[in-house]
Amino acid sequence: MSGFIQMLKKRKELIPLIGFMAIAATGATSASIYFLLTKPDVILNKTRNPEPWERVDPSKSQKFITINQKWKPVEELELVKSLTK
Repeated sequence: MSGFIQMLKKRKELIPLIGFMAIAATGATSASIYFLLTKPDVILNKTRNPEPWERVDPSKSQKFITINQKWKPVEELELVKSLTK
């Protein structure tokens, strides 16, 4: 650790690069955890839930940001779902 700090003292131009890389890594990790915990179609164990898309609520937006869009279920798709179960 002290060798790393000494290198940064010698090469100060690396400090912004390391800072931006740390911010990018933190953002990617937090986005991955967010999507894993909140999105029903993202799964880790496929044997427990082989068809995760069946649990997706069509009336709720699955996008990260939605502006002025209304979501409603497709009647034909709901009919096909009820016939196949």
